[in-house]
Amino acid sequence: MRKRIICSAAALLAIVGGLPPAQALTNAELVAKLQAAGYSEVSDIKSTAEGVVVRAVKDGKQVRLVVDSSGQIKQQN
Repeated sequence: MRKRIICSAAALLAIVGGLPPAQALTNAELVAKLQAAGYSEVSDIKSTAEGVVVRAVKDGKQVRLVVDSSGQIKQQN
């Protein structure tokens, strides 16, 4: 009975966002994804409500990027 309560509580937390999604990228995976997309010098990796925010360089220019929960890369000014 106690095990079922704990499992139910864990499932509830996962549903309401208390746990990170299983498909979340590690920092190393995130950097590799950005490098594959043509970005370099990835730094200042921070998790925010809008996604993972990073600074990187592309075509010699420093840019701010947001990688959302679906893995899409969005460049911000």
